[in-house]
Amino acid sequence: MDIKRSALTSSHWGAGVVETDGERVTAVHPYPADPAPNRINENIPGALYSSSRIQRPAVRASWLENGPEKRSGTRGRDPFVEVSWDQALDLIAGEITRIRETHGNGSIFAGSYGWSSAGRVHHAQSLLKRFLNTQGGFVRSEGNYSYNAALVLMPYISGPYRLSIIDSTRWSVVEKHSDLVLAFGGLAERNTAVCDGGVTFHRFPSAVKACADAGVKFINISPLRSDMSAGVQTEWLAPKPGSDTALMMGLAYVLLDEGLYDPDFLDRYTVGFDRVAAYLRGQGDDQTPKTPAWAEAQSGIPAERMISLAREMASKRTMITLAAGLQRADFGEQPLWMCVTLAAMLGQIGLPGGGYIIGAAVNGNIGTKERLFSTGTMRQLHNPVTDFLPVAMISEMLLHPGEEYVYDGAKMRFPDARMVWWAGGNPFHHHQDLARLHAAFQRPETVIVNEISWTAAARHADIVLPVAAAQERLDFGAGKSDDTLVPMAAHAKPPFQARLEYDIYAALAERLGNRDAFTEGKTAEQWAETLWEVTRQFSARAGVDLPDFETFMAGDAIAVPDPSPEQVYLADFRADPEANPLPTPSGKLELYSETIAGFDLADCPGQATWFPPRDDPSEHGPLFLISGQPKTRLHSQLDDGAYSRSYKIKDREPVLIHPTDAESRGIADGDVVELFNRRGRCLAGAVVTDEVRQGCLFLWTGAWYDPDFSQNPPLDRHGNPNSLTHDRRTSGLSQSPASHSVRLDVRRWTSDLPPVQAFSPPIFKR
Repeated sequence: MDIKRSALTSSHWGAGVVETDGERVTAVHPYPADPAPNRINENIPGALYSSSRIQRPAVRASWLENGPEKRSGTRGRDPFVEVSWDQALDLIAGEITRIRETHGNGSIFAGSYGWSSAGRVHHAQSLLKRFLNTQGGFVRSEGNYSYNAALVLMPYISGPYRLSIIDSTRWSVVEKHSDLVLAFGGLAERNTAVCDGGVTFHRFPSAVKACADAGVKFINISPLRSDMSAGVQTEWLAPKPGSDTALMMGLAYVLLDEGLYDPDFLDRYTVGFDRVAAYLRGQGDDQTPKTPAWAEAQSGIPAERMISLAREMASKRTMITLAAGLQRADFGEQPLWMCVTLAAMLGQIGLPGGGYIIGAAVNGNIGTKERLFSTGTMRQLHNPVTDFLPVAMISEMLLHPGEEYVYDGAKMRFPDARMVWWAGGNPFHHHQDLARLHAAFQRPETVIVNEISWTAAARHADIVLPVAAAQERLDFGAGKSDDTLVPMAAHAKPPFQARLEYDIYAALAERLGNRDAFTEGKTAEQWAETLWEVTRQFSARAGVDLPDFETFMAGDAIAVPDPSPEQVYLADFRADPEANPLPTPSGKLELYSETIAGFDLADCPGQATWFPPRDDPSEHGPLFLISGQPKTRLHSQLDDGAYSRSYKIKDREPVLIHPTDAESRGIADGDVVELFNRRGRCLAGAVVTDEVRQGCLFLWTGAWYDPDFSQNPPLDRHGNPNSLTHDRRTSGLSQSPASHSVRLDVRRWTSDLPPVQAFSPPIFKR
């Protein structure tokens, strides 16, 4: 396909070629050079012009009538009033002034989280934070929902987690040197279809297939068979959810008991193995040897298979990978720590094809590529407010302002958030226990949401601002780790009254008396050219000559070289640990951390420790709930698009059910079923399959939350797993989400089927 001027767009799921009818986007085709394009781009045309598109600024009627301080009505249920842009902007400017003068900027929470545009100018969170920083600052969020436990824990063990992503061993090295890959949590190909900022060339599928074709043995250790593609996996081991730490300890016990570990590596490159060995032998507080028989009782994996697998690991060049999802469970720090411990016992860390990769397949870049140089980005400027919130503690903050909690070894207090402003994300997708989040969202005085569509987040706002989509504004794509730069023309004008977020903030800044502080005298298009010139300067230092802005925007995407195509994680450290120490207190891998032990946390001691999943009286169901990234969309983005909706069953999100579990409940393939525990309920479409472990249900994430609040607990009519998940944290160390530790049951729905209302606009008052 010939790439014409202004034809390209970029998204977190990849580049596409845009087709229009002169006014509207009619199709987004796969980028021709992409070796494995996914179909998410098919959602774009329908989503841009669906009935759920927000057409005009809107204000919650009871907030508009009674004022922000009365907290009247019910967010998420109330009707709206459509208003002019001038009225909406005047209301927001007035609220910013009132709240910062009455309560201070520490009462403005703009912890916006989510994946919005892949563009460098129109990055929703950066623009919001830049604007608020010109108005005195705000309380931010810290971390992410995907791998927050790793972000907090890994600096104590091996160094900053993001460095391990950048420096991860390439799959081309695994192909040449590995014999065995143990994939705890699998290597889900659907996850690698996306990457923050973009993934123009989807290389992961062919990279792992090349490994398998070269004779590398892949073992998928996950309750879901399809967490590794059929053409790659050699064996499927399906442990009970939440038992991976126990399984790893059973393997480690065999290595220790049979003398198959590497004492020389442990002595030179790690600290604390003596404590680990004592714990494995049963000399810890629980006085329980972590034998394969013990591990079988926890995981369901036969002890004999653990013994033979441990011996195989020790005899071969072995790579251990850990999916990010394993840390999103009760005590989610522990599988991370035990993964490093197990790899260290094998003594292959830093060798080609050996060691570990934490977060493997969490997105499309890990192990496949990295960026050669930085790109220009919209600076967020200085935030005078130093308070922050761990990302998964929104409900706690709103429900318990001023209360104390612990985080990363420090005592903290929740801010008193009077205003919440969300842009570029959907907390009613990412967050857990949505009924609790709904209650928490009743507490602020003012909630503002910038959105394209009437998501649950928009419905919980007081002021809703309709914003332009990526295909409706000029920009360029340059993912954090993508090796490609993509020109992104404005293919169509924003429909209805949608506006560029940049222009919204510029107008607000003008009302508040400091427009130039935000714009620096530039339009959004001028910023695109400015940031491109900054990118050219970075590229020149790396020896890459990029064209001028006009030439770039008129042409094709530009691929740049991988800076380290044969990279091996921690190779320099292994070669000379004294000259290349790790950024840990000891300079070594800390299998026992004196620092963490000093925090005196009962739920996260100083070494990898086994904790069974918590016993929750709100659940006590016989089944485990597993949820994961779907292939039809990114998180909840574009769920109203044609491709996403084509996989639904009677308009509900599909749920995978093992045949034995389905038969015992009278459930047939294609039935609508109700998933329930004492916390929540949701409807879904049954897919009866042996792809999922017996005793487990698998429900994709991202179905737009569609609650019937007339029922208690609310019935989600659409199939959002977070209508069922708890809102506990992994531990007091990282305060990360632990949503994968959920019990429930399922039954066939026999009542009249309620219509899904998630894609319809709310009620408007005139």
